[in-house]
Amino acid sequence: MAKIDLTVQAERLEHSIKRARERNIIIPTFAQMKNPTLIPAKMKEQLKSIGLWDIDPRNLFRITWHNEPVAKGGGFGDVNYLEFPKEITGTEARVIALVGKWFPTGAHKVGAAFGCLVPRLVTGQFDPTKQKAVWPSTGNYCRGGAYDSTLLACESIAILPEGMSKERFEWLKKVSSEVIATPGSESNVKEIFDKCWELRKSGQDLMIFNQFEEFGNYLWHYEITGHAMEEVLKKVLGPKDQYRGVALTTGSAGTIGCGDYMKQIFPASKIIASEALQCPTLLANGFGAHRIEGIGDKHVPWIHDVKNTDLLVAIDDNAVVDIMRLFNEPAGRAYLAKKGVSEVFVSKLELLGFSGIANVLSAIKFAKYYELGKNDVVLTVLTDSMELYGSRIQEYRKEFGEFGPAEAAETYARWLQGITNDNMLELSYQDRKRVHNLKYYTWVEQQGKTYEEILAQWHEPNYWTDIQSQTPEIDALITEFNDKVGLVKNL
Repeated sequence: MAKIDLTVQAERLEHSIKRARERNIIIPTFAQMKNPTLIPAKMKEQLKSIGLWDIDPRNLFRITWHNEPVAKGGGFGDVNYLEFPKEITGTEARVIALVGKWFPTGAHKVGAAFGCLVPRLVTGQFDPTKQKAVWPSTGNYCRGGAYDSTLLACESIAILPEGMSKERFEWLKKVSSEVIATPGSESNVKEIFDKCWELRKSGQDLMIFNQFEEFGNYLWHYEITGHAMEEVLKKVLGPKDQYRGVALTTGSAGTIGCGDYMKQIFPASKIIASEALQCPTLLANGFGAHRIEGIGDKHVPWIHDVKNTDLLVAIDDNAVVDIMRLFNEPAGRAYLAKKGVSEVFVSKLELLGFSGIANVLSAIKFAKYYELGKNDVVLTVLTDSMELYGSRIQEYRKEFGEFGPAEAAETYARWLQGITNDNMLELSYQDRKRVHNLKYYTWVEQQGKTYEEILAQWHEPNYWTDIQSQTPEIDALITEFNDKVGLVKNL
């Protein structure tokens, strides 16, 4: 049974088609996002005069890992990735990360938002002429949702915790129709959900695209991020190299869906799910608050295929904050150069935002846990870049003092070269079931899922493959939608 509802509502669909025609909107298919060579030449030509973050519907075609890494006018090429030297990782294993900065909005979550919105749009389930799109998030997803909504000419409401970086709020105020700041920080997801219930009861005509339960989020990463990882491996694997696994902070559990795709190609590979040590929900049924911006906690996302997860990792947020300063403060960069990190690589460290640093640390801990060597490859993702967190550097200088050579040496020795395989759990069948069962308290007790649905996720053999198989049908609906809009013939 398909889990993304693709039932067509004809009358509302006509409204969407008319709106797209009025606003000159053409929607890319999943196939084009995976392989931009399928994008029409005239579309590529039009993109040459458009900035990566410009509010232009043509930028829907830049929702891909293949963007040329430039701010304006770029074309398409190989997947953007970064391989970390052992002077950073402290391990012989090859740690390689996909780079998220070169998406519109500067983060790959714009793709997850696309995966949630577009199936509803091209079936007529969501009517952009009448409804508001609501985007509950801990940061990047609501930015992506607001951006996609604006490109598709519909009103949006962005919801995110008040403790997120000011760069996020400043940008959202320019793009989203309404911005709602909920109490708390990254780990305060329930407060976001509570605001969604309040909006449902307000009488407004709206649709809530909750990334933590929307399988469009999972499917976009299974298809697009998974294929991007496969492409990187085809490029970097030597004759003796082996792909060992992907390590990711779970957040909404959308990105980790790429691990399901990779495990189908490499059955012996692992999927590593990580979180903040200060809020160890998966690891220890725990709770708390932390500073790794962009990963929500204190619940297990509905779209997380826990049964396919192999290892849990908890990352100390002190490590992430200190490494952020090491990578961005002048004394930190000077120290890295002294330790043999090349000037070229040091210049690329701004590609790592907070969750990207946590992802790399998760990959390192995984490599150390399994004693991986020079022919072992671990993949991860740099969700966003420091472009979205510049204000944090000044804030931490004020809170913790200047970051000098002594602090750089301490951070490098403790949090990079000295990182250990503590706060990790290799999952047995019962461990996985314990984590899956935590979904009950959020999704059945609070968010309206049923007891039968949570059992189905665990016991139905085709539950996840049914979702994974829906891409061709969605692409067919997108193609039909574009044909009815009538603009494709001009390309």
